[in-house]
Amino acid sequence: MSQVQTIFKNMSWILVSQIIACICGFIWTVLIARYMSVSEYGILGFAISLTGIISFTMDWGISTHIVRHISTDHSSAPKYVGNAIPLKGIFSIGTIFLTLVILILMKSDEVTICVTLLFLIQRIVLSLNELIIGCFQAFEEGKYQGIRNTILNLLQLIFILIAIFSDLGIYGITFAYLLANVITCIYSYYVLVKHITKPKYEINKNFCKKITKVSIPFAVTGLLFSIYYSIDMIMLTHLVGNYETGVYNATYKLISVLTLFYSVYGSVIFPVMSRLYKNNEKLLIVSFEKSIKYLTLIMVPIAVGTVLYSLDIIRLIYGHKYDAASAPLSILIWTVCLLFINGPCNSLLNASHKEVSVTKIYLIAAAFNFTLNLIMIPYLTYTGAAITTVLSDLLILIIQFYVIYKSGQKPNKKLYYDIGKIIIGSTILAIALHLLNLNMWLALPVGIIIYFATLYLLKLFDKDDKYVIKEILGKN
Repeated sequence: MSQVQTIFKNMSWILVSQIIACICGFIWTVLIARYMSVSEYGILGFAISLTGIISFTMDWGISTHIVRHISTDHSSAPKYVGNAIPLKGIFSIGTIFLTLVILILMKSDEVTICVTLLFLIQRIVLSLNELIIGCFQAFEEGKYQGIRNTILNLLQLIFILIAIFSDLGIYGITFAYLLANVITCIYSYYVLVKHITKPKYEINKNFCKKITKVSIPFAVTGLLFSIYYSIDMIMLTHLVGNYETGVYNATYKLISVLTLFYSVYGSVIFPVMSRLYKNNEKLLIVSFEKSIKYLTLIMVPIAVGTVLYSLDIIRLIYGHKYDAASAPLSILIWTVCLLFINGPCNSLLNASHKEVSVTKIYLIAAAFNFTLNLIMIPYLTYTGAAITTVLSDLLILIIQFYVIYKSGQKPNKKLYYDIGKIIIGSTILAIALHLLNLNMWLALPVGIIIYFATLYLLKLFDKDDKYVIKEILGKN
């Protein structure tokens, strides 16, 4: 099986599972938002955001380092995983105490403290799960990750439905997340031992120190990434209030569904890029170029449609009480477009052992994001937070391309022409939909026809694209 076919096979498993995840996530997002008050939804968003930021202390980047290492040396998996699991357990104990101290210093109320600590336990289980999933990725066994994702999301939906219809409140919703992750983690570990590798458990102090030290750039990057994408929720809670946080959280939940599609691609392409950097750097650049082209091809027209029909989307999903979320949605959707470019850049730099550069980039972006949020949120609330996020993503993209060019890994000029054609096609799509003034459901099929007809006339797809399609279909 060729590398292209292997990538597509793994992506197919994960993509199917993520489609299921998106459907389940859409259902429980709608149900939770409609079940809770806007303020309660704000507490939920705060708890998820804070534990997302603090979760780096239970991993310290070792999961990412292990994926990169064992993807090039499968025989090292038992030792790496056998040391990593108990090491993460030790880190997790410290994380619990640290989180409790932070909540007390923030003078959080009892409900917020309890919900946040329960989500922290869920994050600990999820962190172990992510290490195991990393092994699936390194061994290119995407089907196990796909099955795991499907089980998790179906269970989570079932438990949330039980919590809502039993009227168990915010605590019931929180336990639903936790229980689903615990059951899924048990399944993942079973598959790891039976089909991938058997961990050789030990706590080798020297080895643990070594992998922790090497992983620190990944940890710092992960922390900065979490701060960058979650600090606005926390700042909204404390600078404005739970209601505004709830409105912003409603928007962010929709954006998170779209980012799942990049996570599919990213989880498959990172191990491949790591090997290509070692074996064929020319193909590494080609995979980087094609990643940006295909991801941009998909996301830019979705962003255009979201801007044009943001209020319709919000009302369809959340009802009229969240009408205010349409404004931040129209802005935040562009962060997904930038993510679909920033993501391949991150994968390229990390696979090329330039994780320190990635850390510096996110340090600059996090500082910029935090400072601008301090200025924008008191005056523009959730709209200011959305604008800040887009500007921060744009800053990341500019610095990433500077680092890539400086390292001699610059992409072919044709990539820029292709992106230009995608932008032209999306602009024509926007003008056409605006002039036609169609309802959202009719605009969907009409928009797809207009968009791809325009790209065909612009000759976006070249012989390399046709080759990739044939490889996927097994016709080469």
